[in-house]
Amino acid sequence: MDHTEKKLLTYIYTYSCNGGEHSLCALEARTLFGAEPQDNMVKSHVMIDPSRSPFIKERISVIYEEESLQEILKQVAALQITGETFKVVYVKNEGSSKTEKIGFENRRAIEKEVGLHINGEAALEHPKRLFGIMVVNGRWIFGDYVKSESVWHRHQQKPHSYSTALNTRVARAVVNIAIPNPSGIKAIDPCCGIGTVLVEALSMGIDIVGSDKNPLILNGVRENIAYFGLSGEVTFTDIRDITNHYDVAIIDLPYNLCCAITPEQQKEIISHARRIAQKAVIVTVEAIDDILLEEGFSIIDRAVVSKGKFTREVIVCNKFP
Repeated sequence: MDHTEKKLLTYIYTYSCNGGEHSLCALEARTLFGAEPQDNMVKSHVMIDPSRSPFIKERISVIYEEESLQEILKQVAALQITGETFKVVYVKNEGSSKTEKIGFENRRAIEKEVGLHINGEAALEHPKRLFGIMVVNGRWIFGDYVKSESVWHRHQQKPHSYSTALNTRVARAVVNIAIPNPSGIKAIDPCCGIGTVLVEALSMGIDIVGSDKNPLILNGVRENIAYFGLSGEVTFTDIRDITNHYDVAIIDLPYNLCCAITPEQQKEIISHARRIAQKAVIVTVEAIDDILLEEGFSIIDRAVVSKGKFTREVIVCNKFP
């Protein structure tokens, strides 16, 4: 019997987020990786597409980790790249100390030197394979490189929107927090509004449906989804009338700035969320902890998102057995 243990691959993710979203960024990272970014970076054995997150800039799948650049050069000399072109990218570590920061010319020189040691055909434009080289805590890292595509940024240009809807960055992070591993998960946004959460979830291939009790916005939701070449079910249904059960519900609670909603109505929405889903991620501008606990939810984690004086909470809940 072969008792050799398969070595887990290590991935380096670099991060960027603004001040009002640090808490949300940390919650998303805890959910995806079990760890918060340290010095704008996460090191993990979990592999995800960096384009999933609005905060991840890039990913290196570590092939070699050494004490010095010279040791890296010895290692990459053994690489034989056949059938595809390659390019080496120096990845800036924004969290590194001043003594570790490397200027533009030196970064280009390092890229060139590493590339010259690899056995294969280099290409500055349209390479088939990208490699990354960076310094992390004084150690040199080399591996396959993937840059994040700001998918969420394109979704800002949807045909229909309103000012109080979640912005696309927050919506995308909320989806990741609700559904870190989409495999086999069925999700619902039962108060979908103009469909910001639906667009982000569907663009990640997540099995999600949407509904709302306001018939006036449904055509706009469907047009938003179709505009980006996506497809998904959106129905004119009050949360009280939903009979199917889902693994998770994502709810951006209506609030008094845009519509009249009483504490009793908030309680009713949360009560039905517990009825139709095992887990809920709820976005709120008001304190609702007492309602959540009263309706049989336990609070697992949370984050705060602020823009100026306007603050939202993102609360992750599981229902009691």
